[in-house]
Amino acid sequence: SDWSADSWSDYGSRDKPGTTLGRTVPDGNVLFPDTFHTDHLLFYERFRAYQDYILADCKASEVKRFIAEYLEKVLEPSGWQAIWRTDVFEVLVGVVGVDFSALKAVVQLSEPFLCESQDSSFTLECMQELLELKERKILLQELWVVYDESGEFDQTALAIEHIRFFYQHIWRTWDEEEEDEFDYFVRCVEPRLRLHYDILEHRVPSGLVAEYQNLLSQCEELYEKFLSVRNSISSGDSDSEAENVSMVEGLKLYDKVEHLKQKLKLIENPLLRYVFGYQKYGSLQAKGLRPTGARVVHVVPWTMKSSLFHMLARDKLSPAPCEDLEIQFHRDPLAAVNACYEGDKVIICPGHYFVDGVFSIADSIELEGYGLPDDVVIEKQGKGDNFFECTGANIKISNLKLVQHDAVEGILNVHHGKTTLENCVLQCETTGITVRTSAELLMRNSDLYGAKGAGVEIYPGSVCTLLHNGIHHCKEGILVKNFLDEDYEVPKIAMVNNMIHNNEGYGVVLVRPEIPSEMKDASAQETTVGWVESVKIEENEFQDFLMMWLLCMTVGDILFPALGNTQPTQADDETACAEGSRQEQPACVTDELELYKRAETSEQTENNSAIANVLGATSAKKSQIHKKRLSELGFTEADDNLMSQEMFVSVEGNQFKWNGKGSFGIFFF
Repeated sequence: SDWSADSWSDYGSRDKPGTTLGRTVPDGNVLFPDTFHTDHLLFYERFRAYQDYILADCKASEVKRFIAEYLEKVLEPSGWQAIWRTDVFEVLVGVVGVDFSALKAVVQLSEPFLCESQDSSFTLECMQELLELKERKILLQELWVVYDESGEFDQTALAIEHIRFFYQHIWRTWDEEEEDEFDYFVRCVEPRLRLHYDILEHRVPSGLVAEYQNLLSQCEELYEKFLSVRNSISSGDSDSEAENVSMVEGLKLYDKVEHLKQKLKLIENPLLRYVFGYQKYGSLQAKGLRPTGARVVHVVPWTMKSSLFHMLARDKLSPAPCEDLEIQFHRDPLAAVNACYEGDKVIICPGHYFVDGVFSIADSIELEGYGLPDDVVIEKQGKGDNFFECTGANIKISNLKLVQHDAVEGILNVHHGKTTLENCVLQCETTGITVRTSAELLMRNSDLYGAKGAGVEIYPGSVCTLLHNGIHHCKEGILVKNFLDEDYEVPKIAMVNNMIHNNEGYGVVLVRPEIPSEMKDASAQETTVGWVESVKIEENEFQDFLMMWLLCMTVGDILFPALGNTQPTQADDETACAEGSRQEQPACVTDELELYKRAETSEQTENNSAIANVLGATSAKKSQIHKKRLSELGFTEADDNLMSQEMFVSVEGNQFKWNGKGSFGIFFF
């Protein structure tokens, strides 16, 4: 590498007079000197530093050596001051040397002695004693370089910032045990760096961020326990019962750690992180029935014309005999929903409503627009994770148009219970509708478009019924997920008379894991439909494959050919018509149009049958594996009614047109 001053012009100023970095004024009562402001670096600056100058193509076991070599080239070995910061104190020190192999600085206390701590126990004598215990060596990432206008220490400050950031946000204690045949930067650094900046720029749902931090903490804790158990086994010489118990415990801990690591990798991968089904709203509590037992009709808006009020009273507010109906008026739809109890109903009058917030519906209520969907529009205003979150046992939303902007998650998430969506229009921005595990969606006579992900995402263990809907102009039409965990039941799906068209990818995509037994005859095996082929991917090729799968607009050898791309077989009478076209051209044109209609109808029927067959075959395969696992555990007489995981499939009358990659595709991993 070229380590001249010119190659570092973006990161330092050796060839220029004065510093190019900003300064930070420390907080607190002690008058510490200012430090370099280095924690504001952009993604591409850190990316370039790690890729080009620090880590390059090193393996996981070589990380520390590469960092040491980098520091030897850019770090001033002595003559600079820094603030040594820990969780309990800060103290000003002077650097007199650097132990590059240990990534530590040799320091001494500066004069005058400046120290700030949570209590007064850290005196000059106490700090001298602490430094002696540490042999006067401090980790470089614990040092913040004191500001200097000359520019002489710019690269030193930036180098320490890169190391500090790396060990705080990139490095994991288990990374060193990763397989060394992989490039560490590509495998670990880049996805974690991208995730960090996606979080900073609010491109990751807050619930997913919390889940990631929770998983990371769990993994670190279990890995420490695993190391402790492993060390105790390796140090013992006897084949005792206690050591055998420790070995079994170590294997269990190892499996748990590997499981958590895989979940972390899912979230770290920008193409896969939304596959992870975190339960964000599991703690949202329903209000239940109103204390008085009454049910209320909430009307939006606050004011209206008398003519509208008379029509509304006639159509929606006329109570049943012997029923005294309570009516409340609200200024906006969100306030009305927040005021609801179990069994309430919200009627939204025609208008265009701008809402800055999230509809979190935990009770069984009805939300209805009074008029056509285009007349009752609720538009998301301001940034946020999501728009509608449904956890109620029985929620109904009808006659509304929902418009989403600046979102991170989909327009509607069904986490628990059943949600019915009828006669609605959904203008999406990210993902469309997500049906989580154990949730149920009934979507009827609705139109969904504009999703940058899938129009409808169906998770394992869910129930999804789609009747007479339009799903179009999305990244994918419908995405069926059947791979989060072997223990989850496959989803139960019914799709009848839907129009799925003009989506960038497939009309319907099934994502599922590769079954080990299938990998033996993978190259020759096809599904029951000849158009859908199995593709076997090695683990280390998965990310590259997925990138190609998501970005390619043409179907190559690594993708599944789309349904509907195979031309129907021509009938004998069509051939005869073609041969005699010169003599009977008008009749032939009529026959050709009729044949085209027949072929198109036949093609759509084949598409529906193909999807049903593949989903059903996947369900049956999973059921076999589940029963085999029960048999291995000693449960030889499993009740089929209780243990069946077969997917209920009803796919009829759907039309698939002008989807970029075809009607149906399967993605194995």
